[in-house]
Amino acid sequence: MADNKQAAKLAKQITAFARSHGGSAEGQLAHIGRGTTRIALVGANGEWGNLVARDFETAREAAALAGITLQDDFDGEMAAKVRTGPYEWSRMAGIQIGGPANPSADN
Repeated sequence: MADNKQAAKLAKQITAFARSHGGSAEGQLAHIGRGTTRIALVGANGEWGNLVARDFETAREAAALAGITLQDDFDGEMAAKVRTGPYEWSRMAGIQIGGPANPSADN
């Protein structure tokens, strides 16, 4: 059963994300353990982010309330829309080889 209060809160966050990243967004839902579900978002401008819902039903309700399109998988066309920069590439490698610290943490 969906947590309506959390779904409404997540929907507001999804809507704000879409508004600040090109006016729209699409998402993909994935179980991440202990019943929780990740809502992966990709904005129209290629920026991306994640939210976490208590369960799959709450995540689905949040996406519906926000009016975003949900994709079955985070691959193909959706993955191709993601814009990454030097920071993301260095962090992806850095996770394994001791890359640079997050520059925003230094501010």
